[in-house]
Amino acid sequence: MKKHNIAILGFGVVGGGVAELISKNADELRSYLGCEVSIKHILDLRDFPTSPFAGLVTHSYDDIVNDPEVDTVIEVMGGSHPAYEYTVAALRAGKNVITSNKEVVANYGDEFAALARDNGVSYRFEAAVGGGIPVIAPLLSSVRQNKIKEVRGILNGTTNYILTKMFTYGDSFESALADAQARGYAERNPDADILGTDASRKITILTALVNDVLLSVDNIPTEGITGIRAADVRAAESVGHKIKLLGRCIVREEGKPLVIVAPFLLPVGSPLSGVDGVYNAIEVVAEPLGNVMFYGQGAGAGATASAVVGDLIPIIAYDGKNPIVPGFNRTDYSAKEALPEFVCKSYVATAASEERVHEVFGDVTVLGTVDEVAFITEEMSECELSSKLSDLGAPVLSRIRFL
Repeated sequence: MKKHNIAILGFGVVGGGVAELISKNADELRSYLGCEVSIKHILDLRDFPTSPFAGLVTHSYDDIVNDPEVDTVIEVMGGSHPAYEYTVAALRAGKNVITSNKEVVANYGDEFAALARDNGVSYRFEAAVGGGIPVIAPLLSSVRQNKIKEVRGILNGTTNYILTKMFTYGDSFESALADAQARGYAERNPDADILGTDASRKITILTALVNDVLLSVDNIPTEGITGIRAADVRAAESVGHKIKLLGRCIVREEGKPLVIVAPFLLPVGSPLSGVDGVYNAIEVVAEPLGNVMFYGQGAGAGATASAVVGDLIPIIAYDGKNPIVPGFNRTDYSAKEALPEFVCKSYVATAASEERVHEVFGDVTVLGTVDEVAFITEEMSECELSSKLSDLGAPVLSRIRFL
């Protein structure tokens, strides 16, 4: 029987999950693919003497890239380096590459896609966005024939868990974050999650898939959830809304999408507002398809390993010739240029008087006047809102956009 040999780079939570899933489901994979999937090498700096995979561990990448029997390299190390160098070397050596590493895809996906095409191999990254949620393959194979108008989603399970705790149990941001850390949902240094960086990397990848341009993560307007207060939660509830951290890509002509990562107010009952805990969801708005949503676990060994192995199946089925190669096109365009044109209603809390708010914003809906004035603006551009907030002449305590 034909054998497909793989090497796993990184034997942490995800790498261990991939090895376990392939080993546990070996019979199912063999029956489905008519091929034996074999783990030949595992790269890590550490040794794992008590692991059933201990004999496969190597400390040298040369053992993998120079092994002609290795068909596919699975990179689950995280970070840009040495993941970048290892990926380039594998693709140039004619090996397929699968990754769960959103940082390296967001930073170098265009180069990897070109190398894969040039060397007749596959580069796949389903697990880089949404963990175990199958969204990338369906976007490329089943949705792109529609006119996609927007892709948006809850792309980070840690921030979604924190916001769920704040809304459901009335926790402060600080206590909800501490709980997420205690449960292992948040790292000791949670900045990539709570400042929006993780979500920004993921919306960068989704933007490349639906708008054919690969933006620099640094050029995406990004806000996290650290500024959301208990008063904002109460205000949102009073108007039948929840606050969610969303990544949004609004497709526009000439490869200049409007992309943003920020907290948004969503009406209770809308699809994304019901996504709680560590779950992720991605909604695609398209014509004539309408709205479709992909929902599931956004992280964890099992979910991420499932997406990684899911990428392996078409590689084997098509004998390494991936019929779908993303059209990444690197651009210097900055989504920050388009932000002043973004139009929406906003929730604003300010230290200005109610009288002054009405003088500047007109007949707006005021939600509360105890210690501060909270109100909802009419729809207006970011540029117009910034001008009016400047005219208030008082500190702005909070501002959250409506979806």
